[in-house]
Amino acid sequence: MELEVAKTLGMALAVGLGVLGPGIGIGMLVGRALEAIGRNPEASGKITATMFIGIAFTEALAIFALVIAFIVKFT
Repeated sequence: MELEVAKTLGMALAVGLGVLGPGIGIGMLVGRALEAIGRNPEASGKITATMFIGIAFTEALAIFALVIAFIVKFT
C-alpha cells in the first residue's frame, strides 16, 4: 500500500468515525431536550439554551476530528 493511499484511508476513517459519534450525540441530546420541554413547557427557555451549548460542544468534537483528518492527510 502506498503512503498516499494510506493517508487517504486514514483521513476517511478519521472523518467517518469522528463525525459518527457527535452525530449520535446530537441526536440523543436534542431528543432528550425535546422530551424535557414536552414534560415541562415552562422551562423551555432554559432547556433550549442548555441544548444549544451542548450542541456547540458536541459539534466541536466533529470539527476536531476533521482537523485531525487534514493533519493526517497533509503531513
